[in-house]
Amino acid sequence: MSRMHADEATITEELVRGLLRERFPAWAELPIDRVSSPGTVNALFRLGDTMSVRLPRVESGVQALLNEREWLPLLTPHLPVPVPEPLALGEPGPGFPWPWSVHRWLDGTHPAPGADQPLGLALDLAGFIRAVRGVPYRDGPASYRGGDLADVDAATREAITRLGADLDTARATALWDESVAAPAWDGPPMWAHSDLLPANLLVAGNGRLGGVLDFGTAGLGDPSCDLMPAWAVLPAGERGIFREALGVDDASWLRGRGWALSMALLGLPYYRETNPSFAAMCRRTIDAVLTATSSSCR
Repeated sequence: MSRMHADEATITEELVRGLLRERFPAWAELPIDRVSSPGTVNALFRLGDTMSVRLPRVESGVQALLNEREWLPLLTPHLPVPVPEPLALGEPGPGFPWPWSVHRWLDGTHPAPGADQPLGLALDLAGFIRAVRGVPYRDGPASYRGGDLADVDAATREAITRLGADLDTARATALWDESVAAPAWDGPPMWAHSDLLPANLLVAGNGRLGGVLDFGTAGLGDPSCDLMPAWAVLPAGERGIFREALGVDDASWLRGRGWALSMALLGLPYYRETNPSFAAMCRRTIDAVLTATSSSCR
């Protein structure tokens, strides 16, 4: 895969082995295989049969790694599906300036966005989101997308303009206007994963939710950002099931749709050349939002 960011570190299997030799020599001679992933912030390697090594590609990903290291062990007992188990935190070493992590490996495959899914996946996602919202800790970090849509308004409108001929700009603008104008969250801050995209979801052989990855941006705020899977993962026919299972009001649905649209509009031009699978997910999400019926918020 090409470098995705101008300031991205060069991360190879040889680098990972060198870091392991210095920090965790007992693991250093295990097989190391790069994992092909549409993820954009971390490089992932399988270590032996039971572990993974995750390294931030860019410095801005370091805080997310540290947040996950601190909070994931506290969140895990409250969650209904397997999540990464942190095993060790690596320190900066030769050729790599930032912390990195070793986790227990989780089996599964990523769902194909928009494809027909087992009916249970929509319900599984809703159950996971309910569980995250019910986490009792009130002193956590702010979630990555837990603020106001106005915070990304200028960047999203710029992306609409930049995409130009690749987009029905009039409809995209109208739907974005509708989401930005939705009433703000007026409840207490709630926990949200905030990045429930296909690359962070694992499905088992029966198509049901088998695990959730990457809690680096989880935290407290408006939980509507966790509605993004309605457009980024689920086919149109299952959105209503997902929404009903969560009991989502119109304003929250519009804000969740706005987060899905903004994520995809910003990601498509940025990753079109360097991460085609992520860009394709963005394209499908945009199409899902633009072809949904907006008058009923469905």
